[in-house]
Amino acid sequence: MTLRGKPVLARCDASGALTVDGGRVEIRYGRTSPKAYRAAPRNLQPAADATVFPDDHCVQATAPNPRGPRRKKAPSPKESAAPPTTAREGEALGYCDGACSGNPGPAGIGAVLLWDDERLVLSEYLGRATNNIAELTAIERLVDKAPRGRPLHIYTDSTYSIGVLTRGWRAKKNQELVARVKAALAEHGDVALHHVRGHAGAELNELADQLAVQAVESRKSTGWLRA
Repeated sequence: MTLRGKPVLARCDASGALTVDGGRVEIRYGRTSPKAYRAAPRNLQPAADATVFPDDHCVQATAPNPRGPRRKKAPSPKESAAPPTTAREGEALGYCDGACSGNPGPAGIGAVLLWDDERLVLSEYLGRATNNIAELTAIERLVDKAPRGRPLHIYTDSTYSIGVLTRGWRAKKNQELVARVKAALAEHGDVALHHVRGHAGAELNELADQLAVQAVESRKSTGWLRA
C-alpha cells in the first residue's frame, strides 16, 4: 500500500483485504523494520505493484503504536550519524525523491548532486506515473549526471528502490525500468545506495522532496541547475 505517497506494508488477509482492528490497520515502513504502527484505512491506497506477502516476509515486530506513525523521532545512541550534507573529498553525494499526486497520477522527481565545489539541483515532471517509477527514475537521473571516476553515495527514502536494485527483491512491475537503472549503476561502477527516513528533517532529503513536489504542482521541468 501507500501512505501519503510513500510505500508501506499493511496487514491483510490472503485475498489482499486490509485487516482492520479497532479502526486501524497495522503497517510497516519496510520488511526489516522491527516497529509496527497503526494507520487509518482511509489513509492507505493500493500501490500499483501491490503484492500479498506471507507473515514471515517481515521480521517480528514490536507492539504497534496506537497513536499511529510518528513523523519524527529523536535519534538514539545506536543510530548512525546524521545524513551528510557535503560530499567527502574525491566522492560525489546525491539525494533524490519522487512525488505523485495519486498513485498513479501526475508525478515528479527532485534531486540534489554535490561534488567538490559543484551543487546541482533537478526538478523534473514525469507526467502520469506511479510513486515507485518516480523514485527509480530519480536515482537514474543522479547516476547519469554524476561525474565518473569517483564513488557516488545516493540517499533515498525509497525502500522499494533499494530492495529491487540491491537486495534481490523481485520486481513484478517496472521491470524494464529496474533493469535500466541496474545497468546504469553497473556502468558507473561505484555507487552505494543509502536509506534515509523521509520527512525526518534531513536537509537535503527535504530539498529533494520539495523539488519533486514543485515539479508535480507546476507540471514543469527545470533541468539540472547550479544552486
